[in-house]
Amino acid sequence: MQVRRRASGDTSADATPGDWRGPGPHPVPWHRRALPGRAARAVTDAAALATALLIATLLRHDGDVAEVHFLGLVVLSAVAAVVHTAAGIHFGLYTGRWAYGCFEEIAALVRTAAVTTPALLLLDTLLGRLVPRSAIIGAGLITLVLAAGMRYTVRSMQDSRLRPSPEQGTRVVVMGAGEGATQVIRAMLRSPRSPYVPVALLDDDPAKRTFRVMDVPVCGTRDDMAEVVRKFRAEAVVIAIPSASADLIRKLTDLAQPLNVDLKVVPPVVELFGRTVRVEDIRPVSHEDLLGRREVGIDLAAVAGYLEGRRVLVTGAGGSIGSELCRQLARFNPAKLVMLDRDESGLHAVQLSIDGRGQLDDRNLVVADIRDQQRLDEVFTEHKPHVVFHAAALKHLPLLEMHPSEALKTNIIGTYQILQTAMRHNVDRLVNISTDKAADPCSVLGYSKRITERLTAAADATASGTYCSVRFGNVLGSRGSVLTAFAAQVEAGGPITVTHPDVTRYFMTVQEAVRLVIQAGALESKGEVLILDMGEPVRIADVAKRIADAADQHIQIVYTGLRPAEKLAEVLLGPDEPDHRPNHPLISQAPVPPLDGAVLSLLDPSSPREDLIAVLHWLADSPALPKKPHPVITTKQRRPETAAVPPGRRS
Repeated sequence: MQVRRRASGDTSADATPGDWRGPGPHPVPWHRRALPGRAARAVTDAAALATALLIATLLRHDGDVAEVHFLGLVVLSAVAAVVHTAAGIHFGLYTGRWAYGCFEEIAALVRTAAVTTPALLLLDTLLGRLVPRSAIIGAGLITLVLAAGMRYTVRSMQDSRLRPSPEQGTRVVVMGAGEGATQVIRAMLRSPRSPYVPVALLDDDPAKRTFRVMDVPVCGTRDDMAEVVRKFRAEAVVIAIPSASADLIRKLTDLAQPLNVDLKVVPPVVELFGRTVRVEDIRPVSHEDLLGRREVGIDLAAVAGYLEGRRVLVTGAGGSIGSELCRQLARFNPAKLVMLDRDESGLHAVQLSIDGRGQLDDRNLVVADIRDQQRLDEVFTEHKPHVVFHAAALKHLPLLEMHPSEALKTNIIGTYQILQTAMRHNVDRLVNISTDKAADPCSVLGYSKRITERLTAAADATASGTYCSVRFGNVLGSRGSVLTAFAAQVEAGGPITVTHPDVTRYFMTVQEAVRLVIQAGALESKGEVLILDMGEPVRIADVAKRIADAADQHIQIVYTGLRPAEKLAEVLLGPDEPDHRPNHPLISQAPVPPLDGAVLSLLDPSSPREDLIAVLHWLADSPALPKKPHPVITTKQRRPETAAVPPGRRS
């Protein structure tokens, strides 16, 4: 291929965009670019130390210049420069470890001065007392003031150059004056192109009445929002409290709604996952924020113990729960993350969300149907997973009421085959995703998921690993959720349909639910179902009213009546299940009567609908005990690589 090269006299300004070019000049090595700046810092600090020695010596002699031994002062200043620079390099002061003028660098400056001062006292004694000892001690303190002052001045000048103009950005009042607000304001004020300019803070803590963040003052509490917005001509209010509950966000939303300002929010802690808040994270308040937001604690050490460096497989990886599982599991550095789904578009979307590629060229993306036993064996043989999260299932209650055979084939037989395959391939830990419909079930969906909980309990009793089920309620933002349906109805011009004025449901954001599912997988359990605390139930009619009020046009709310097998209020625990939380405050652990998979032979997908539902109901509620273990689930041989896993990394 012919490449047009630039003539020796050409300049980049003369070049035509789009021309092919040969390699340009070699880039300047990093050390040649970095060393001048670091050397300048060292020289500046050395000059500050020399100046400090002079000032301290003059103070010691009451300003009498004739008493100063200038030659000795010059010699000691040179020695001090060498000692201070060497100590600074040791403590990282001149190695580019920290940003200029940050707290960590000032701490390193203090450590450097703490080493330099006694070293100079010793060297001054050896050199014949060039300056008074009190001057050396005083010089150490003066040096700190001068060097820190220089850094503060430079940092302030840099910040002022980066600070956006209040006339160009959106003037915002920030609700909260904690760490989240500090991160938000710093992010806003350190880019000239920031779309937001903070003008005031609000916080309910009386101790913060005189608090300022980068010269942005606290001007009152939430009750002063209207007055502060008017006084500062604010155009938006940002709720900068990552740990804010849904109840707090609803209250702040009600306060801001009459003020004709945009209301925005920073993501909850669970979405930030330990990183700092960025300007790009600021977004409008969503229905998920208003309904299901709360802080969820997680034992990172316990979770990493069973995920880091392990091979993990997720079924139903293209769905709402499965895809979020994959995104959060990837953060724990598994040795392999295998994503299985029969929906190739779902796999494409989840790969794109994790690594931004979406090339579908990774063997860890597996197109397979959990109904296909032979295919499952192929997948487990190839990938040899240590941990399995089973999220693949059919979940829409009305459809499964009409077609119970599909619930049998996917939810029950598919799960049984996953359990069987996992035990044959010696999976160490399996988490079966269940639903609150399995608590005191009265629908086909509830029957099928309760049966899978019982099958999982039977597998746990037989397998050498830990097999458990995790049960939770409605997940906000999932495909087919009530918010998705209401949004579509508003888009179509209404009406919003609600089954009953008093119907209530539990809600949790998908991020919070998955975070607790991962935590639940780390708990020790004996054939139990782990039930996630979903908070307080919410009236669906209230949700519909809030969405209708936020619409640009009048939206009617119509009540259609409860559907067959639908409950007025969901429960998370069955009548015989205690709310026992021995390991985590948000996770209950309830025993499950096991059910031997051999009884599935009683089920025939081709049976009449009413007969099939009756058998499912009986299996869900029966006191059946596990029979003699089926040969297919008693294989106990360990793979060599599994047996080699250290005891601390196994269940």
